[in-house]
Amino acid sequence: MTSELLSPRVKNILEAMSPIRKFFTESAWARRATEADVCDFTIGNPHEMPPHSYVEALKRWVEPRDSHWFAYTMNDPSAREIVAESLLKRRGVAFEKEDIFLTNGLSGGLLVVLSAIVEPGDEVLFISPPWFLYEGMILAAGGVPVRVKVDMRTFDLDLAGIERSITANTRAIIINSPHNPTGRIYPPETLQALARILGQASGRNGRPVFLISDEAYSRIVFDNRAYPSPTAFYPNSFLLNTYTKVLLTPGQRIGYIALPPEMPRREEMRSIIFAFQMLNGWVFPNAVLQHALGDLEQISIDLEHLQGKRDRLVASLRGMGYETNLPEGTFYILVRSPLAEDHVFAELLSEYDIFCMPGAALELPGYIRLSITATDRMIDRSLPGFAAAMQRAGEAKQP
Repeated sequence: MTSELLSPRVKNILEAMSPIRKFFTESAWARRATEADVCDFTIGNPHEMPPHSYVEALKRWVEPRDSHWFAYTMNDPSAREIVAESLLKRRGVAFEKEDIFLTNGLSGGLLVVLSAIVEPGDEVLFISPPWFLYEGMILAAGGVPVRVKVDMRTFDLDLAGIERSITANTRAIIINSPHNPTGRIYPPETLQALARILGQASGRNGRPVFLISDEAYSRIVFDNRAYPSPTAFYPNSFLLNTYTKVLLTPGQRIGYIALPPEMPRREEMRSIIFAFQMLNGWVFPNAVLQHALGDLEQISIDLEHLQGKRDRLVASLRGMGYETNLPEGTFYILVRSPLAEDHVFAELLSEYDIFCMPGAALELPGYIRLSITATDRMIDRSLPGFAAAMQRAGEAKQP
C-alpha cells in the first residue's frame, strides 16, 4: 500500500495498533504458540476442552425449530428478555427488554456505541493501561482519543486527572471494571465521584458526556466481592457486556448493549443504536447463540478454580522474589519485570517455553501480564522456568 492511500486517520489507527499487531504477528509467542508443552499465559484463551454443558446447549439449539431458524436474526425478543431477567436478578435493576441490543461480543457493541454518539473531533477519554483496541476504535469512529493514566499506587481511577482531561469537546469516557489489565474493581465511592464530575461537565458543555461501561469481566470477580456497575451511578451510561469471558469461549461471540432505565431520551437512543447495529456490518450475534442464550446464561467457568490458580501463581512468584498484584477480578495477574525492558524479559521467559504479554504492548512498561486461563499443568511446568529467569535477570543486573 502506498502512502498516498493512507489518510491521516488511517495512519493514526495503524500507529495505535502497531504494538499489539507486532506482538500478535512477530513475537516469540506468535511463532511458537501452537507448539506442544508451551506454557501460554498470554491472552484469555481456553486451553482445555469446553464444558460439556456448553457443547450440549449448542447441539440442542442448532437443530432448527422452524423455517426461520437461520434467517436474519437481529435483537431476538426471547434473548432480550433473558438478558433483562439476568440483569434484574444479578443487579436488582429492571431493564426493559427493548433497551437490550444483542451484539457479536463486547467489541462489536463498543463500535456500535462509538459510531452512534461520536462526531468528528469529539474527544473520548479512556483509562490507561487500556484494553488494546480502545484507541483504534475511537479513531475508527472519527473521535479523538484522550488517555488518562490510573493511579499506579492503587490502580484506582485518577479522578483529578479525568476532571483535568475533560474539555468542551469531550463526548464520552470508557470505564472498564474489573479493569484489564490491573484487575481492579472500582469502588462505589469512586464511581459516585466520577458521576459528579461527568454530570458537572455535561452541564457546562450543554450536552451529555456519556459513560461507556465495559463490563466484560463483571462476572469474573474473586474473594466474594460485590461488583458495582458504573452505570448504577450515572444515567447517561451504556452498559456493555459479553458472555465470552464467563463462558471462556472467545471464538463464539455474543454480548449486548443495555440502556439503563434512568437514561434520558432512551426511546430515541433505541432507534439510533439499532441503526448502527445494521450499519456497522450487521453487528448481531449468530442466530444459534441467540436461540441458546437461555441455556448459556446458566453456565460459567469454575470461578473457585480460577481463583485458586490466581492464589497459587501469585504465592509462587512472590516466593521467588517477583512483585505482583493480587487482582480483584479478570483473568490477569500483573508482574513487575525484573528487567527494565519488559519485552526483553518476556523473550527471556520464552526460552523456558513461557509466554506472556509484555507490558509495553498494554501501555504498562516495566510489567508483564499473565493470564490465569492457563492450565494447572502449564503452571506446574512454568514454575522452574520463572525461577531460572529471575536468577538470570538478577545476574544480568550485576555490575
